[in-house]
Amino acid sequence: MFAPVYLDHNATTPLDAAVLEAMLPWLQSQFGNPSSRHEYGRAARRAVDDARQQVAEAVGAHPTEVVFTSGGSEANNLFIKGAAACLKPGLLAVSAIEHPCIIKPADQLTKLGWQVERVGVDAAGRVESNSWKEVLAQQPRLLSVMRANNETGVLQEIETLAGAALPTGAWFHTDAVQALGKLPISFREWNRAGVHAMTISAHKIGGPKGAAALVLDKRVELAPLIAGGGHERGLRSGTENVPAIVGFGVAAMLAVAREAETSLRLEKLRDQLEAGLVTIGARLFGAAAQRLPNTSYFALPDIDGETLVGKLDREGFAVASGAACSSANPEPSHVLSAMGVAPELSRGAVRVSLGYATTQKEIEDFLNTLQSTVVGLQQMTSFRRDAA
Repeated sequence: MFAPVYLDHNATTPLDAAVLEAMLPWLQSQFGNPSSRHEYGRAARRAVDDARQQVAEAVGAHPTEVVFTSGGSEANNLFIKGAAACLKPGLLAVSAIEHPCIIKPADQLTKLGWQVERVGVDAAGRVESNSWKEVLAQQPRLLSVMRANNETGVLQEIETLAGAALPTGAWFHTDAVQALGKLPISFREWNRAGVHAMTISAHKIGGPKGAAALVLDKRVELAPLIAGGGHERGLRSGTENVPAIVGFGVAAMLAVAREAETSLRLEKLRDQLEAGLVTIGARLFGAAAQRLPNTSYFALPDIDGETLVGKLDREGFAVASGAACSSANPEPSHVLSAMGVAPELSRGAVRVSLGYATTQKEIEDFLNTLQSTVVGLQQMTSFRRDAA
C-alpha cells in the first residue's frame, strides 16, 4: 500500500503503540459500563479514574478539574455555551485567530443577546496589546485565547493576557490542544495567573480520536451541553468512552515524558526545513513570533496551496493547506487574513507539521520533492500565460 510520509501532525497523530496496548483490553474483554455497580462496571470506573489522574498529572491539574469530552471541539463549545448559559448576556471576546469551534459558538450567542468581539493580532499573529486593553476596558464576561495556533504555530502569552484580565472578573479560557506534548503546561500556574479553563485533546499527542478534556476551575459554573445521567460531575452526560479515555491517559503521560527531548529535536528539524523553504522562495508566516517547535506555515508566490498539496501527496508527502477542520472551506485562511496577509498569497498557504517520528532524511526528501514540484507548477503557469 502506498503510504506518503506523514507531515500533518497538527491535524492528528499516529496512535502510539503503548497507547494501543493499553486500550485493547477495554475494546475486548473489559467491556463494562463505568456506571454499572457490578465488577465489570467497577473495573471500567477504576480505569476512567486512573486515566483522569494521569491526564491531570500531565497538565498540572487536580483530577476533579478534568471533564472528559468527545473532542476538543466539544470541550470548547462546552465552555463557551455552558458558561454563557449561566451568565447575564454581555461581552464575549475571542482572538481573531481562534479555531472555528470557538468562533462559531461565540457567534451563535449573538442570537441570545451576547456581544461578540474578535481581538486583533499583529502581522506575526500575536494578540495586539492595544486591542486587548480596549476589550478589557469594556468589562467582558467571557474571554478565550488559544495558547498555540493550529495553522501558524504562533504562541500567545496566556499568563500575561489572563493576568491583565483578572480585574474584570471575566472567565478566561484557553484552547491548549496544539500545545500539549510540545510545550510545558501547568494548569495550576495558569489558574493562579487568571486562567479558568483549558481544552486538551488525545489525538494530537499519539492518543485516539474521541477523547478530550475541558480542565475547569471548579468555581466556574457551566450548563451542560448534553443532559442525561449526570456523568462527568453533571457536565457531560453519556456513557464514557472507556477505551479512548484509557488511551488518553497513557498518551498524556508519554507526551509529557518526551516533551523536552522531542521539542528540541523537532525545532532543529523545523529550522532545517525553513532554511530550505526560504531558498526555494517561500514566504513564512508567523516566523517573527515564538512558535510551536514542529510547525511551519508558508506560501510560494503564484502557487495555489490546494494544488501544491495534491501534487505533494501524489509524490509521497502528506501535508495540509490549512486547518484540517476547515479544509472544505475554499475561502482564504481567517488566521492569515487577521494577520494582514493578502488573499492571493493566503490561498497558497501550506502547513507542514512534524511529529515524534519525523526524521532528517524525510525533511531533506521533502525539500527536494517540493523544489521539483514547484518548478513544474511554475513552468505550467508560465506556459498558460504565454498561450493566453
